[in-house]
Amino acid sequence: MHDTLATLYYWLKAGHIIFVIFWMAGLFMLPRLFVYHQEAAPDSPENAVWIDRERKLLKIILMPSIVVVWVLGILLAYASGAWSQGWFHAKLLLVLGLSAYHGYLSAYAGKLARGERTLTGKQLRLLNEVPGIAVALIVILVIIKPF
Repeated sequence: MHDTLATLYYWLKAGHIIFVIFWMAGLFMLPRLFVYHQEAAPDSPENAVWIDRERKLLKIILMPSIVVVWVLGILLAYASGAWSQGWFHAKLLLVLGLSAYHGYLSAYAGKLARGERTLTGKQLRLLNEVPGIAVALIVILVIIKPF
């Protein structure tokens, strides 16, 4: 199996990068939708539209993307022997953090759908910075391999 993965390495890498882009786009977009959602009146037709948009983003883009990112990432790590490298452990920790962030956003979408608005617009805008910082660190780790 290792030989097959080595042969497919660049295809796995291309797919991984493509789905990381999809995942990050969704993680950037969802908190922004939350900001607009919270500005809508709770019982308005607009509120229902935001709930539907958030649900579609989660189910059509974010969920498939995170699954493919993880599957291809694990295959890439196995094919390249990254499991024993320090930079990979740091990257893995950041990706676990982004996955938890994704879960948090999913849970917050559920809260908004139930009419619970526990975060302010400013807090949501700050949350929007999390994936940018994480992905910048991940790119540095993968390209520079500092340790």
